[in-house]
Amino acid sequence: MAREQLEVLNALDVAKTQLYHFTAIIIAGMGFFTDAYDLFSISLVAKLLGRIYYTKPGAPKPGTLPPSVSSSVTGVALVGTLAGQLFFGWLGDKMGRKKVYGITLLLMIVCSLASGLSFGSTPKGVLATLCFFRFWLGFGIGGDYPLSATIMSEYANKKTRGAFIAAVFAMQGFGILFSGIISLAVSAGFDHRYKAPTYEENPAASTVPQADYVWRIILMFGALPAALTFYWRMKMPETARYTALVAKNAKQAAQDMAKVLNVELQAEEEKLERIARRKSNSFGLFSREFVRRHGLHLFGTTSTWFLLDIAFYSQNLFQKDVFSAIGWIPPAKTMNAIHEVYRISKAQTLIALCSTVPGYWFTVAFIDIMGRFAIQLMGFFFMTVFMFAVAIPYHHWTQKENRIGFVVMYALTFFFANFGPNATTFVVPAEIFPARLRSTCHGISAAAGKAGAIVGAYGFLYAAQSTDKTKTDAGYPRVLESRMRSLFLDASTHSECFVLLQCLRRRGNPWKRRPKKLWTKKMRQKKFELWESIVIKPYS
Repeated sequence: MAREQLEVLNALDVAKTQLYHFTAIIIAGMGFFTDAYDLFSISLVAKLLGRIYYTKPGAPKPGTLPPSVSSSVTGVALVGTLAGQLFFGWLGDKMGRKKVYGITLLLMIVCSLASGLSFGSTPKGVLATLCFFRFWLGFGIGGDYPLSATIMSEYANKKTRGAFIAAVFAMQGFGILFSGIISLAVSAGFDHRYKAPTYEENPAASTVPQADYVWRIILMFGALPAALTFYWRMKMPETARYTALVAKNAKQAAQDMAKVLNVELQAEEEKLERIARRKSNSFGLFSREFVRRHGLHLFGTTSTWFLLDIAFYSQNLFQKDVFSAIGWIPPAKTMNAIHEVYRISKAQTLIALCSTVPGYWFTVAFIDIMGRFAIQLMGFFFMTVFMFAVAIPYHHWTQKENRIGFVVMYALTFFFANFGPNATTFVVPAEIFPARLRSTCHGISAAAGKAGAIVGAYGFLYAAQSTDKTKTDAGYPRVLESRMRSLFLDASTHSECFVLLQCLRRRGNPWKRRPKKLWTKKMRQKKFELWESIVIKPYS
């Protein structure tokens, strides 16, 4: 017997792809564009901050941020993001998606600008102010995760819901690329205008006073894309699923979606009352019924996101250290401060352009063909393969003649992260939980991911140090075969995810409760029991 559904929700499910879908992708996606820019731009200027504020006169190499300062500057936004995901995820279910949506964007705009205006009479004062603003920047970014995913999933039609949600998340790739391009442009302009010798030639003159403007401009630029979409975000109507199923206002939901879809829709208030009386629409978060229905789902989304982000963020935030270690970026003392920013930005932009961005859009293209589970499993598998391939013969890759091979292998890990679990861990929580708990559960899942990111970000600072005492940054302990071990750990993490997903898939309940066979023209003779067995249920 088919489940009873409101006309307005059915209209959204069966609607053809049209302009409002793409409008929603752009409005929600620009939030993720800004998120990625703000989170990853700090890695482009971290070494510059060390040169400006922590270079000691007469030192044989440029200054670097001390361990406690570096971990704070790099990781504090992730801590804020974790808090924001939990808070705004819960608030999105309590107050509505639209009411909270503007607050997150406003926080990002204000705190992006404030980060570039960080002040203080001492280096510690400047960086403490920077950390304060970046925490609240992360808090706003955190809110954007559950709200953008939930809004897009509730606006999308059933046929291409996965692709639409993935497209919102794919804007993160453009944000990473844009941060590299802006950093390239700013550093190239300043380097051309203010000529400076290398640190070897003249340590004092290698960091010109104008270098202080470089990191500020790069960080402040993140406010621009967010500001450009603020008006349109405020004009979006509340999603029909929240208005009807959570706020219990079928009339308002019908009116809002009639304008969006340009059709006449009935309010159906009596039908809404019958739907609301169902037992399946009354259980609370972490109740016994919730655990029975969605406990394994929540465990799956949180655990895989946590394990993924340990490796994903440690790789993204510390690409500069990896590239310096293999010699792709020259030693710091052979460059001036601004040119070092240029070289780091060039390397990260190349990786983003060739692997990160394509990976996201491969997911958009194939998620509704291959399925969520297949893409996630494939991504974890190939990430594991390529990380082991980089980690085990690590010293082979450090040879000058093998650097290009290392970069290719390293880039492939990013490609399969994004054509894989980095995208699907975002998509799935927006689909498998009921409307009244969707934003909260997505926030919990995303927060687990950021907990993994914090582990990766803080741990990599120590794991990336050289075994050679003369090459170890000040304040860091020496560690045995550190870079190889950190890469090996990333690979092991992905292998754990691979095993975990296989175990979850083999559990009898609920993964096979409603099997769905996915067929395509090219796969007529094969059938796949994919994650859609739990995703494509009667959507509420």
